[in-house]
Amino acid sequence: MLGLAAGLLTTVGFVPQIVKSLRERKMGEVSLLMPMLLSVGMFLWLIYGLLTDDLPIIIWNAIALTLNLCLVGLKLHFGRTERAP
Repeated sequence: MLGLAAGLLTTVGFVPQIVKSLRERKMGEVSLLMPMLLSVGMFLWLIYGLLTDDLPIIIWNAIALTLNLCLVGLKLHFGRTERAP
């Protein structure tokens, strides 16, 4: 239960950035490197969870990986830095 609660809290932390990015349709100030590195780490944790049959690690890293890949996609789509005229 502790692992499930910890995973929930750390995973939902990505949701406000995704919602904000979708509403504002811009991500110029957000780093692309951060969600990419986190995605690689979460993918490795997901593999570890599968190998050790650890349900909280599998569930939350699969969800967090999906959310991070959404951030990468949003950055690539909306990530243009606005320049002054």
